[in-house]
Amino acid sequence: MHTEARPAELAEPDFDAVRAEFDLSAQFPPDVLAEAARVAALPVAAGPDRVDATDVELVTIDPPGSMDLDQAVGIVRRGDGFRVHYAIADLGAVVVPDGVLDAEVRRRGQTIYLPDGSTPLHPPVLSADASSLLPGVDRAAVLWTIDVDAAGERVAVDVRRAVVRSRARLDYAGVQADVDAGRVHAAIAALPDLGRLRHAVAIKRGAIELELPEQEVVPDGAGGWTVQVRKRLDVEAWNAEISLLTGMSAAAIMLEAGVGLLRTLPAPEQAAVDQLRHTARVLGVAWPHGASPAEMLAGLPVDTPATLAMRRAATTLLRGAGYAWFDTATGTPPPADPGHGGVGGPYSHVTAPLRRLVDRFGTEVCLAVTAGLEVPAWLLAALPTLPEVMATSDALAGQVDRACVDRTEAVLLATRIGQEFDAVVLREPPREGDPGEIYVHEPPVLARCTGALKAGATVRVRLTEADPATGRVLFTTA
Repeated sequence: MHTEARPAELAEPDFDAVRAEFDLSAQFPPDVLAEAARVAALPVAAGPDRVDATDVELVTIDPPGSMDLDQAVGIVRRGDGFRVHYAIADLGAVVVPDGVLDAEVRRRGQTIYLPDGSTPLHPPVLSADASSLLPGVDRAAVLWTIDVDAAGERVAVDVRRAVVRSRARLDYAGVQADVDAGRVHAAIAALPDLGRLRHAVAIKRGAIELELPEQEVVPDGAGGWTVQVRKRLDVEAWNAEISLLTGMSAAAIMLEAGVGLLRTLPAPEQAAVDQLRHTARVLGVAWPHGASPAEMLAGLPVDTPATLAMRRAATTLLRGAGYAWFDTATGTPPPADPGHGGVGGPYSHVTAPLRRLVDRFGTEVCLAVTAGLEVPAWLLAALPTLPEVMATSDALAGQVDRACVDRTEAVLLATRIGQEFDAVVLREPPREGDPGEIYVHEPPVLARCTGALKAGATVRVRLTEADPATGRVLFTTA
């Protein structure tokens, strides 16, 4: 990374300015805090409606330092297949429907993360303590038990309230090191095999993974911040497959019952696939005969100039994401296309209720349906309100994340106006006079660029603007 000293007033990105711009506050109203403290003190015990599953070997896998631990996983061999235990923090056990806490979290929608802290969905007494699946303590959870056959397909699902006890709080890098060294925790010894198997199934299903460079703002080791490209470890991909397996199981339960809430993304239109094939020919990227877009993308190298441009072009396949509620009994059927193009099938959010509002409601639907009970009236009344809440909070989360990255990039580049860089062209200008999009490797920056640009080409560009106050960065071809 370039280490030239920056002017003191521009030395660091101003994340508080981002909070102010988007009206973010980590503070909760006093009555919400009082209710959260009261429900946090409720005892956790097995009973008629909650099984004792503290004998199930479970661990959590999250980024280092995480305290809002939604999921604990355990995987064992079962014949020539697998049995997955996936414990999800049980927020439905503590959030009183239509109470002040419920109203506040419905207003927030989800936790908003910034590099130097977060605006949490739930008060920390729940999200970082009483409802978090911290190790060595009994916690209320919703325990999914999913059997998978030798081909990687789901064959049986059970979901019920339980008391669980995580054995360890692990992080991705540590688990990856353990996998590489052959010393994986017993609870997840089968994760690599099942993760690889489910990933192969996903590609056959048509799940589209772009694998574009994912920027993140991290400490620079000298008291400041920098931008790096996050390398996704195999363990993260395998763990994500367990979450997807659970979400697809939830969607299947909801669709069979005719009531629920799906995370949707239309299947790619043929015109978009045809355009992507044309782009592949222009870029000289091989598209094997008979391969689906998912199979073609999965076979590409990660970071050559042409394939970076190809992956950027493939974003046109994943447009129109949303949420769809349905209740057949009251005349609102599921959408005609209930699937999620990125997942390759119907999918519902149920695995992150500490951080995402909708998961609590989806979980409650699944619990009621599988127990043979009527879905509660308060839950049916809430379903139509959730798509708008989630769409708004999803957009906010994306804007905040982009603003933090943009401001950090601008700070890193503020003293380098006029300097030249090597870059890969990800997207050509849509119209004459408009900027295109480039990727600079060092520092890793995604930015607009003016001039003659050809997708997939490596070009020399000159930095013409870097404003830390707005995050605006602009290059031009050199």
